[in-house]
Amino acid sequence: MKKYFLLLLLSNIVLFLSAQDMEKFDLYKPKENANVELNKAIKLAGEQGKHVFVQIGGNWCVWCARFHEYIKMDKQIDSLIKADYIVYHLNYSTDNRNPDILARFGYPQRFGFPVFIILNGKGEKLHIQNSEYLEQDKSYNKRKVMEFLEQWSPSALDPGRYKNF
Repeated sequence: MKKYFLLLLLSNIVLFLSAQDMEKFDLYKPKENANVELNKAIKLAGEQGKHVFVQIGGNWCVWCARFHEYIKMDKQIDSLIKADYIVYHLNYSTDNRNPDILARFGYPQRFGFPVFIILNGKGEKLHIQNSEYLEQDKSYNKRKVMEFLEQWSPSALDPGRYKNF
């Protein structure tokens, strides 16, 4: 009986701490004009020769918070993202689902959240990534995340790279 009580107590503590962390998570901006902000990201990516990494989710999303924390804490992944991508966090919540943008990119919310879209510097959709395939336990798999980011980077899609391939 003591084992079950301790297990229940531990579970409640973990849930409480997780809820506390989610209260601090405020990455997504439901009130911003997502079309304007996304267009700014696309323009900047075009000017810098990068792609746009769109992370769709919300401040309610535990996996969105986990991914953000994961990439921020891993210096190699963080560097890769900074070198090749302009990041935009597209809000999806009851306050603002951004339906026009989601329709424009083929309804990526069908994969759950977070879901990632890679756009080129012209705003053309290159790829939609179901984040579930990058998960491992209660976090993410570094090899899979790195592979995903590398395979959709501007250099990976450079035709000149494949002349003798």
